[in-house]
Amino acid sequence: MKTVQVKDVMVALDDYATVSEDATLYDAVLALEKAQEQFEKSQYLHRAILVYDSKNKIVGKISQLDILMALEPNYRIVDLDKLSRFGYSLDYIQSFAKTALWDKPLRDICRKAATFIVKDFMYTPRQGEYIKEDANLDEAIHQLLMGKQNALLVTRNQDIVGILRLTDVYAFVCKNIKACKM
Repeated sequence: MKTVQVKDVMVALDDYATVSEDATLYDAVLALEKAQEQFEKSQYLHRAILVYDSKNKIVGKISQLDILMALEPNYRIVDLDKLSRFGYSLDYIQSFAKTALWDKPLRDICRKAATFIVKDFMYTPRQGEYIKEDANLDEAIHQLLMGKQNALLVTRNQDIVGILRLTDVYAFVCKNIKACKM
């Protein structure tokens, strides 16, 4: 099999949902919906939105989980994994979460959607979440597995030019497995 590069499998930035860091939660939801409607390259819908700054540089990402967490910001304060490592039972943690964290996030949802600003709840990717567009797919798979990532931001020089999604890598791998003559 020929060497496959990241750019052969990635989704180009032009095909992905993007929004300004100064946009609202409402704007982000609309941007994701619009990108999903227009994207035909893959059977898999987008599950995140890339965030750009005033210089049109990608500076963050918003996942579907980030959007839900924005509606209930108390979840950002408490690390439930740490509680379980300190010996707290699952029942206790779930009881705690229901009373202390889940404070009716759907109440006043329209106000929240119109006033919550993307830069206040976006995720800023870490160093290990980038890969060069000319890297080979073997390297990308290694990086996805080691970092337990759902996606990597693809770079050309210092600019982000796309996103390599785990779903697309998985589809590529499965397609090649099925092409094997057994």
